[in-house]
This record gives sequence, structure tokens and C-alpha cells, in this order.
Amino acid sequence: MSTSYLRSVTERFHFYKDLGNKTLEQIPEGKMNWSFNTESLNMNLLVKHLAGNMLSRFSEFLTTDGEKPWRNRDAEFIDDLANKEEVLALWEKGWRCLFQALADLTENDADRIVYIRAEAHTVMEALNRQLGHYAYHVGQMVFLGKMICGEQWKSLSIPKGQSEAFNQRMTSGGREK
Repeated sequence: MSTSYLRSVTERFHFYKDLGNKTLEQIPEGKMNWSFNTESLNMNLLVKHLAGNMLSRFSEFLTTDGEKPWRNRDAEFIDDLANKEEVLALWEKGWRCLFQALADLTENDADRIVYIRAEAHTVMEALNRQLGHYAYHVGQMVFLGKMICGEQWKSLSIPKGQSEAFNQRMTSGGREK
């Protein structure tokens, strides 16, 4: 695992955390448990599931199976969070665990084997697996946020009808990484 991969995957995780943060900021306290129907997750449950997954996968990341015996995945889909403050605290707790595990990795860890539900993965494979999983659920959060906020939603990307102006701003400033 090169330093550039580790830096890149860390940046991608930060990108999705930021999307989630910007979504959660827009959701009013009384709408955190709104869902489209009984089969849909609400914001509380998405956060609870993501945090539960992160804590399980990234606690003792290199030394224990990512599906911890103490994790109760089914309970992640029971909406028992008291308020938005509790949701946000859980959100931050999960991400702190993930980012600490990433900070502890070195180039030499790339080909180490870690397990998720007894299935072997290289560290790089495990990180890619989790990145895809978190992007999927953060995308659900954004979509749910758009439904909850309706016309009051503040775009997190290029707003409709503004692609050309955005592209001009991006290309007029030169390219930088």
C-alpha cells in the first residue's frame, strides 16, 4: 500500500464524511426520523448503522475480525436515538474510530490479511470494501435529505443549471491537485 493510496483513501473517506455532515446540518431536529415508507431507513438509522459498522470494522482493525462479537447489527435498525445531538455524537464516534485506524496504518500493512465475518481481505481490499459501503449509505443520506428539505435543500454539488459556470470557474483558475 503506497503512501499515495493511503492518503487518497483517507481523503475519500473525509469526502463522504463531509457530505454526510453537510446533509445532517440541513435536517431539522424533528425530521431525523422521517422515512419514505416502512421499508426505508431514516437518518437516525443510517447514522446508527454506519457508526456501528465503523466501530466494529475499525476497532482493533489489524488484529481482530471486523465483525465484532459485541456488535448487534439488527439493533442498528431500531430507532431508539433520543435526539439529533445523540445522532451526531454517534456519527462522530464512528468516524473517529475509522480515522484513527487509518492514521495507524503504514505502507507495510497493504498486504496484511484482515478478516470480516471470517472472510480474508488484504488491508487494501478491506478499505475499498468499506469505502464503497459508506459511499452507498451517505448517498442514501443525501437523497433522504433532499426529500426531507425539499425546496430548502442546499445543493452539495453543482446546482442544476450551473454546470457551465462551474466548469468555467474550475478551468480559469488553472489546475491543481
